[in-house]
Amino acid sequence: MADEMVLQAQRFFNTTYSGYAGMPKLTENGQTSWYVMYALTRALQFELLISPQSDNFGPGTLAALTSKCPSINENTTLSGNFTRIIQSALYCKGYDGGGIDGQYNDRVKAGVAKLKANMGVDSIYPGTSLEPKVVKGLMNMDAYTTISGGSDSVRSIQQWMNSRYIGRADYFVIPCDGLYSRDVQKAQMYAIQYELGMADGTANGVFGPATKAGLKSHTLSVGSSGTWVQLFSAALVFNRRAGVSFTSSYTSDLAAAVSSFQSFLALSVNGTADYPTWASLLVSYGDDTRKGTAFDCADEVTAARAQSLYADGYRLGGRYLTNVPGTTLDKKIKPGELATMASAGLSCFPIYQTYGDSSSYFSRPQGTSDAIAATQAALEHGFKKGTRIYFAIDYDNTGEEIVNNLIPHFRGINEGMAQAGGYYQVGIYATRNACSQVSAAGLSTASFVSNMSAGYSGNLGFPMPADWAIDQIKTITVGSGTGAIEIDNDINSGRESGQKTFDTPPASTDLDTAFDMSWSDQFLTDIQTYFESIGIPESGPPDSWPSPGMTKYTTSFCVEFMLNWDDLFTSLARRLRMRKALIQVSAIWELRHHNITNIADLAVPKVNDDFSDACVYDYYNDGVLPDWVTEFGNKLTSLDDCSTGVGQIFGRRAIAARNHAIDLGLLDEAKRDASNESDIWAVWEKLHFNQSYNISTVPYMHILHASENGLARPGLTTSETDTEKLLQYYQGTTAEAAEQARLRMGMYRIIEDKYQSVFRKYM
Repeated sequence: MADEMVLQAQRFFNTTYSGYAGMPKLTENGQTSWYVMYALTRALQFELLISPQSDNFGPGTLAALTSKCPSINENTTLSGNFTRIIQSALYCKGYDGGGIDGQYNDRVKAGVAKLKANMGVDSIYPGTSLEPKVVKGLMNMDAYTTISGGSDSVRSIQQWMNSRYIGRADYFVIPCDGLYSRDVQKAQMYAIQYELGMADGTANGVFGPATKAGLKSHTLSVGSSGTWVQLFSAALVFNRRAGVSFTSSYTSDLAAAVSSFQSFLALSVNGTADYPTWASLLVSYGDDTRKGTAFDCADEVTAARAQSLYADGYRLGGRYLTNVPGTTLDKKIKPGELATMASAGLSCFPIYQTYGDSSSYFSRPQGTSDAIAATQAALEHGFKKGTRIYFAIDYDNTGEEIVNNLIPHFRGINEGMAQAGGYYQVGIYATRNACSQVSAAGLSTASFVSNMSAGYSGNLGFPMPADWAIDQIKTITVGSGTGAIEIDNDINSGRESGQKTFDTPPASTDLDTAFDMSWSDQFLTDIQTYFESIGIPESGPPDSWPSPGMTKYTTSFCVEFMLNWDDLFTSLARRLRMRKALIQVSAIWELRHHNITNIADLAVPKVNDDFSDACVYDYYNDGVLPDWVTEFGNKLTSLDDCSTGVGQIFGRRAIAARNHAIDLGLLDEAKRDASNESDIWAVWEKLHFNQSYNISTVPYMHILHASENGLARPGLTTSETDTEKLLQYYQGTTAEAAEQARLRMGMYRIIEDKYQSVFRKYM
């Protein structure tokens, strides 16, 4: 929402400064932003004769301001524009600036006094003057009142630190917004270093050797009091420990809270503020000399390495399911490696990682694809049903990226895991913030936390996830000679046990493989040529359709769609041990024949697919059908169900097919009732909106049709005769369905005989 005085501030800047080199032109919208604060910072530098100007209020700006005007008030002799800059900044921060007239009047003084009180520095900087460090705190977007998501308890600590340490050379005003952030964490480290006696210039806000050594001599226990207890209790509050207050007295209640924290992080439980506890409160990796019982590594665990790891106390190891395509790093589990680990007494938990090092990779469709690939890889390595796969997010993600990319990605992962049979649980490897948010959304069952990356913003200022299983703290080398191996030393909370026994991986002989995309152009040409030979042009309806029929998708689009979902088609075919071409033909043929024209004047009226979908959607969402249904509504066999989605599947039939698959042990999900409208709608909605769900239901339809019609379950050796029957039963038992099946067999033979059989043999 626009603010009139912020708008005046923007106009003041544009009128006064935007014509000079290095000065931006502000959008005059009355809204505060970093761009406005940067512009005012540049204006301040301009008045201080600093050239060139920059967005940063750094040491040079602070020194120049301190030299020229160590205290800004009504007696300041700098230009009126200098005061106008201060007034503009006050308005942008939500304080009264007394107009933008260049006068340091009583309203400006009141605004300044309120600002300093909110910062917590009014006892150090009394009165209504502005000191240079206060000006620095004014010229940014930091808030000094509790904001949404913040706590008054955290804010009181922030104000206390400002009050106690603002006089030190390298300490600057931190936000007092009730949120524990990167700046607050660094200020907290400065505070500890100052209390350890470090001089200005020596204290640096880094958790280094001197700070670690100092904390080891500051163990606190019941009866302790003073500033050190305040700093320690503040750290507990920052870590969001329930029932802890900011205090200067180490009471038995505080000791109990400390014991709870120590137990939560798998530390030695003693109720004292010892060094490991201090470290775990201050940095994400905590005491990095702790000895873990878990590890993860990129190198093969050979027999010699497994012996070294076991002898060093390790019992659980994380290994990668696959390599990253297009890279030379070979980190995936090797044949026989899991058995080698197990025989040495080591359990294994699987990790799935591809590129995953920037937000652009993560999306709902990519999550679905990753889940399918991870499931297939885990099955081929022999991981048992119920194993948890940790999907890796190996970069420093922002809060916005978590909401816009990572949570949708994990929704896709959960969908993909379900479509791949529901064999495995979903875990996450990421920063504290990402792990916590994905878990809170109900999209993961445990967190493998990348705490080793202490500088990541997703680890700074965020507590350990409540469901943490593995805490990654430091890269080390274990063993020597042929037994030497570089690992990440991890702490195991006890939530993850991994696997020590494994299923026999399914034989891969004669299983379909991924499509070699270098053949995609030729494949499209082959499909187009065949379709045209049977009267299906590149676009528009088949020749056999009555006029004025119209289809929604071109042949090119359908082929591209099929290849884009190749991971899912391949995974389904391999897991169900049936021909990939059978699944693809049924889905893609239906997609190409998606009808978008109503034809009423036929003996059997043709109702378009989008129309049918709309009727079902309206039926379940408000129970009232729109007026335009009346023309064709009586032509529909049912208004509560219709064939929908890629494979044109009815909700009731999908329920029957998936229930049958559950009975056969092919799916791990709750059964639904095909006579219950809420179940019909739940399944129909997924079939309509979730492409992976629809595609994954296609093979279960074939399996059901085989059972209902006395055929053997479709497999790797299903005859062409039975394949053609299955293609017919997908549409029904009519003569028209039989004729359509005959035509579909031509597409089947192209996919199977010309491409997939060759890929199986040579790839």
